[in-house]
Amino acid sequence: MLAKLTSKNQLTLPKAATAAVEAAEYFDVQTRDGVIILTPVRIQRADAVRAKLAELALDEDDIRDAVQWARQRVAEPDADYHAKPAAKALKPAKRKP
Repeated sequence: MLAKLTSKNQLTLPKAATAAVEAAEYFDVQTRDGVIILTPVRIQRADAVRAKLAELALDEDDIRDAVQWARQRVAEPDADYHAKPAAKALKPAKRKP
């Protein structure tokens, strides 16, 4: 099978190659001894959430507190809410004759 590298550094994988592996939208790319190795990767959204939580150093207590706070806001939508005053209407610009 042959794939052409475009001027934008893109490859279109032959259908036979993608059909031979598990369906994937993303591929891990590695190089070894001048060879490019593509490995299908299935991205789990839960993994992304866990990674973000780890990055933010949030723990279970933080999450529980956030959920409790959000539930209170749903139960009492006007509690601790102070709307900003409406912006003043802009006057149309005066045109010179």
